[in-house]
Amino acid sequence: VQLQASGGGLVQPGGSLRLSCTASERTSMAWFRQAPGKDREFVSALRRSDNNEFYSDFARGRFTISRDSAKNTVYLQMNSLRPEDTASYYCAASKASHIIVSRIRSGDSYDHWGQGTLVTVSS
Repeated sequence: VQLQASGGGLVQPGGSLRLSCTASERTSMAWFRQAPGKDREFVSALRRSDNNEFYSDFARGRFTISRDSAKNTVYLQMNSLRPEDTASYYCAASKASHIIVSRIRSGDSYDHWGQGTLVTVSS
């Protein structure tokens, strides 16, 4: 599975960005992020088997994941951005038929990764 992520950039606090990740085939998709000097962390996922959405605590209520099936593209709409959201954002994909809830937030569940797209939230 090939992944192409885009949409990062510089935005002021409180602003919005939409990240996109296009896959070569339909899979479960997730977004992770990694800030300088910090570990990679889960942001959100969209499970292929049932289209259920999953969010980290910091993303819930501010970020929305969605899919355009015709384009095999998953979006991450990020609103009310904060300086602490600054990070490289990575999309990841899994061809597994189903990912159990306890594993949906683990990077080990995804075997295909796109290049990062940098999001900088600063005034």
